[in-house]
Amino acid sequence: MFDKNKRKVESFDSVNLSLSGMRYSIEYEILCEDDEAAITLYGIRYVTSGGRERVPERTAHCPAAKIVSVLNDCDIMKWDGFHGKHPRNVRDGEMFTFAAVVNEGEKISADGSENFPKNYRELKERLHVLLESGDDPQNGREKE
Repeated sequence: MFDKNKRKVESFDSVNLSLSGMRYSIEYEILCEDDEAAITLYGIRYVTSGGRERVPERTAHCPAAKIVSVLNDCDIMKWDGFHGKHPRNVRDGEMFTFAAVVNEGEKISADGSENFPKNYRELKERLHVLLESGDDPQNGREKE
């Protein structure tokens, strides 16, 4: 029997990290296409019909192996099933949902409200850095 806490991400199909607070909602989406990963940051806009729409704000590309490395550095295999209940007496904060399809079909999910799995903040920071150094011409930068 395998211990999922010791297993590593070997490959991924998709990764989605949704964040929301009092005045914002965003989503990071990472899709794997062959050996390349496309990272997109979406702003979430709520429309009058009661629905929501995802508006792409920034996109970057990098080798898929780099994303696999980030996911392993952040130990996301240990996140599966995490449910961070909102701490008592905390009136505000950030909520998140995380969903990933890794290793040819294995699903990982986690969520929380101002209560996060280990390395959560590191994952957010690393995704932000990857987007800032991205190669998408819409970002005003080109691949070096």
